Amino acid sequence: MNTDSIGAKTVSDNVYNKSLFSDTLASSFVIVIKKEVKLHKHLSHSEHVVVLEGNGQMTLGSKGFPIKKGDVIFIPKNTLHSVISMGEKPLKVLSIQAPKFDGKDRIFID
Repeated sequence: MNTDSIGAKTVSDNVYNKSLFSDTLASSFVIVIKKEVKLHKHLSHSEHVVVLEGNGQMTLGSKGFPIKKGDVIFIPKNTLHSVISMGEKPLKVLSIQAPKFDGKDRIFID
């Protein structure tokens, strides 16, 4: 998947996020996680996560489980979730969110 020329990029010390496509019904992103995505939820949209590279530990609701390349995870709206990258390489995922994700409904839990 060559995503170098598609969408806007955002980079932090921990997470690289690149928007792929978006319309009013859905948004898709490639996300590279060096360390972790802290516990959070989305109030008004659901998310599919496809693991493209790496492995990690995901928490979804009250359950924790390992994830690896090829796994597909569905995250219902308003469900707490987080992920920790566990491999030598960062965790790389495709995130597909519906309806369109604008960042306003993401609530981090301390």
